[in-house]
Amino acid sequence: MSAPLLLNAAAQGAARSEAFGRLLQAALDTWHKLVEMVMTQPVLKWALIAMAMVLLGGRIRSTLPTLGGLMRFFGNLGLMVALLATLAGLVDLSALGISSASLPEGLRQFLPAAEGEPVVEGKETRIPLARDGHFWVKAQVNGVPVRFLVDTGATLTTLSPDAAREVGVVSRRTNRRIELRTANGSSTGEIVVLKELRAGNIAARRIEAVIAPGIGETNVLGMNFLTQLEGWRVEGKVMVLVPHHPVASPSTASTSEAG
Repeated sequence: MSAPLLLNAAAQGAARSEAFGRLLQAALDTWHKLVEMVMTQPVLKWALIAMAMVLLGGRIRSTLPTLGGLMRFFGNLGLMVALLATLAGLVDLSALGISSASLPEGLRQFLPAAEGEPVVEGKETRIPLARDGHFWVKAQVNGVPVRFLVDTGATLTTLSPDAAREVGVVSRRTNRRIELRTANGSSTGEIVVLKELRAGNIAARRIEAVIAPGIGETNVLGMNFLTQLEGWRVEGKVMVLVPHHPVASPSTASTSEAG
């Protein structure tokens, strides 16, 4: 075989190898995305496990009828739970007079979190991305519920004047002042100290905040809160907050030590 033909065959072989490598990499990327999707979607994960139990139970039912029947029963029961959880996520339960707290724990844990509702998983507090593309979190200031926009570009946590009044923070002439620049122009903010700010399993005590008259009704959770954590990160459409010392979430608040 002549040299040009050998070179041509080698080039074709290299091209095929490169194409196969790209195809394999694409398949691996797709597999990783599927695994990630399953692991981050508890209802889907539950449904796949239930389907596997139904299929496996059907396969062994002829030889092990009791075990196969039990696996199929619990698998079908799991599929029903997954279906109910999916429907509960699509339907506004409160409009039907149903509270999620009244549902069994086994079903409630698979419900999607309400917008801004922090989800505590182990040591982490996870905040889902809202429909507007921002991270909102329902927190508590001095025991009073307050909704915050998490803003990593904000140095200080800020409260609207109305929210400050609701949480019992009063204006004093001795409080430090700070000049603010907002979309509505310049204004003077007042630096105060909050006794406690809780979000999920995180509690920050004696944290500074600014009463900002120029931000409308928006309250902002700034970096002076985030930097007190062990760490924070964004995973896809979820912001993950990791405190040094987790405490009970506001719904089950206790006298644990601050994070």
